[in-house]
Amino acid sequence: MASSISTGVKFVPEEDNFLQRHVAFFDRNKDGIVYPSETFQGFRAIGCGYLLSAVASVFINIGLSSKTRPGKGFSIWFPIEVENIHLAKHGSDSGVYDKDGRFVASKFEEIFTKHAHTHRDALTNEELKQLLKANKEPNDRKGWLAGYTEWKVLHYLCKDKNGLLHKDTVRAAYDGSLFEKLEKQRSSKTSKKHP
Repeated sequence: MASSISTGVKFVPEEDNFLQRHVAFFDRNKDGIVYPSETFQGFRAIGCGYLLSAVASVFINIGLSSKTRPGKGFSIWFPIEVENIHLAKHGSDSGVYDKDGRFVASKFEEIFTKHAHTHRDALTNEELKQLLKANKEPNDRKGWLAGYTEWKVLHYLCKDKNGLLHKDTVRAAYDGSLFEKLEKQRSSKTSKKHP
């Protein structure tokens, strides 16, 4: 498939590919490529501070770029190709995305049946720690760190006033719709402050 950069066509993630949809939010110009500046802008758009956004953009793009660009040489711009994001799946994860980036409903439900003991449809911080511990694969520090960071940032941004991370929020994170929602909420708060 030709790159959307060369054809001028906007990239549209596959409907059933939740991982592409998740990452496509960060493709701010919708060309199918996510550069560190776009990762930074995406994190800022969902309410992360400057430092977290900067650190995330560096580590995410350096960590994923070469994996999503098979057969291509090193690029100092560290682009992530959204179409190939499934090639960058890390270990020590929940298994909710299959090898092609599609959503596996049974694995998603398993998160809550195995770990949501206090509330059936939400995770406490302690239950989240248990989930991360259960997902940790031996000798997979990078995968575990990636999973830990993803879940902790999600919990930080989306926990309710009681510290609970709700099932519908987690599902929306997997399909990427959560990011659009957070961006709209943040933008409406900003517009109320500056009429």
